[in-house]
Amino acid sequence: MTKSSRLVSLDIFRGITVAFMILVNTPGSWDYVYAPLRHSEWHGCTPTDLVFPFFLFIVGVSVWFSMKKYGHELHGDSLLRIVRRTIAIFALGLFLNIFPDFGRDYSTLRIMGVLQRIALAYLIGTIICITVRRDYLWIVTGVILLLYWALLAMAGGEDPYSLGNNLVLRIDKLILGEKHLYTAFGIPFDPLGLLSTLPAAVNVIIGYYTAELLTKKSTAVKNIFKIIFIGAGLTGLGFLWGRIFPINKPLWTSSYVLFSSGLAMMILAFIYWVADVLKFRSWGTPFLVFGTNALTSYFLAGILAKVLHTVKTGGDTDPVSLYTWFYEKICVPVAGNLNGSLLFAIIQVMLVWGIALILYRRKIFIRL
Repeated sequence: MTKSSRLVSLDIFRGITVAFMILVNTPGSWDYVYAPLRHSEWHGCTPTDLVFPFFLFIVGVSVWFSMKKYGHELHGDSLLRIVRRTIAIFALGLFLNIFPDFGRDYSTLRIMGVLQRIALAYLIGTIICITVRRDYLWIVTGVILLLYWALLAMAGGEDPYSLGNNLVLRIDKLILGEKHLYTAFGIPFDPLGLLSTLPAAVNVIIGYYTAELLTKKSTAVKNIFKIIFIGAGLTGLGFLWGRIFPINKPLWTSSYVLFSSGLAMMILAFIYWVADVLKFRSWGTPFLVFGTNALTSYFLAGILAKVLHTVKTGGDTDPVSLYTWFYEKICVPVAGNLNGSLLFAIIQVMLVWGIALILYRRKIFIRL
């Protein structure tokens, strides 16, 4: 593969990730969700917990290709590109938090979110990648992860990794304010907060490093085996580190970063071998539809879900959201509560995929 060619495997992997992000975020009912499609309650890792770090890893891979035209250096043009993209993605995330209640009480608006985390991790990760010498990237990565571990361990008291007694929560309360945090954990706590964005940037950095490995002047097989070897090492190291610094998505612990990044490296290496080396790509075409308009697809899915929650049916006497009505009246009679909830999520994925397909066929690729 030449350095100028596009990685089909990257678009496929990105598309798979976006599809699963939509799937796990839009069940018919949160009371009926298969265990693998739920997040861990606190410590631990389910397949669903891997989706977001995989996407950040993919962001890092994309950064390597997008920064080539800037010489992988930080200067006026590259900085402007980075800042503009960060602001655009962060703004879209805020818009999703507000939509459609534009007349809401903004004193309780949640500031952070998925797109906001992507924006800030992209900003931090990209600047590190293009300012730090390649030979030192792993050192910087290690310092960030060890420093984060030390901060949480020393500032959390007797139980530093608990929900109500962690430094991530304290920092967010101090800077963002308690009223601007996520509340689904039973207390104000944002699993996509400020401090935990720092280790999340490491997922981006590892993705960047992986892209460089894939495009090295060597045989594809050698590059693939090297990535699989490093990925297996990171996964194992993350698992072992998790014995003392638990694998935890809400806190985005250092062990979680290594565990998820290692798995992402191995998965990308396998898809690269199949799609870019063997040229067996037909199976991945449906995912290319999502992968070539990833952020747009995720944004549209968020808008669709909120519209369905907002539109009411049943009249004034017994109003129910169109979201709930479709699940209870269409999906449940067809497949039951549990499978009906999954069916609803699949339908959401297909609806967004249909929109993305129109863009794909018309060669409309929205770049932020």
